[in-house]
Amino acid sequence: MLEGKHALVTGGGTGIGLAIAQALADAGAQVTITGRRAEVLAAAVAENERLNAIVMDVANEDSVSAGFALAVEERGPVAVCVANAGIAEGRALHKSDLAFWRKIMAINLDGAFLTLREAMRTMHGLDYGRAIAVSSIAGLRGLKGASAYTASKHGMIGLVRALSEDFMGSGITFNALCPGYVDTAIVDRNVKSISARAGISEDDALKLMVNSNPHKRLIAPGEVAAAALWLCNEASGSVNGQCIEIAGGQV
Repeated sequence: MLEGKHALVTGGGTGIGLAIAQALADAGAQVTITGRRAEVLAAAVAENERLNAIVMDVANEDSVSAGFALAVEERGPVAVCVANAGIAEGRALHKSDLAFWRKIMAINLDGAFLTLREAMRTMHGLDYGRAIAVSSIAGLRGLKGASAYTASKHGMIGLVRALSEDFMGSGITFNALCPGYVDTAIVDRNVKSISARAGISEDDALKLMVNSNPHKRLIAPGEVAAAALWLCNEASGSVNGQCIEIAGGQV
């Protein structure tokens, strides 16, 4: 399906990003994965010859511009861009300083903006293009105890919806994936964080997240990757400006 096309996935060394990158590669794409940790990217690339790694920090404009320039030089225009890199940290409003707020926004929202902007500079003029932002159910409703994270994910959806209007009819689509709690290292870290903040056991903290998904289980990264791959199908060209919920039920 994607033979001959170049895809770029930010935060592609682990979790959802790696699952999406592998699915795109299996569909024939040459995939550039980016992230801040060279050793993590190297391990991912070693497992799949269709993956190529570039160290890139989505919160740094110069890093994103240079990363895209190198990716295009090595593998040509980016036809599929997945803005996946992000962090998930919760903190009560009265305990949130401006530095914390700006860190969340810089990585999640600014990072998505910079990623999609650079992608459009290479994708513009192609008769096929897919831009996908990995948001969250927190982009659709408020997530208790995580106001900064929730605001950043809402912002990503607003960005996707606006860009879908800007490029309407061009052959390039913009959509957001909104997963619930996914079985990744982020959940592992949040278990410890929730346990410490709420004064509950790690087992109980995990149950809180599991039970937040309507079907009462964690979502597999491959389930999110399958949705991304579907959006890349040429037959999905009329799916544009949408928020695809992957949460086990209605959000």
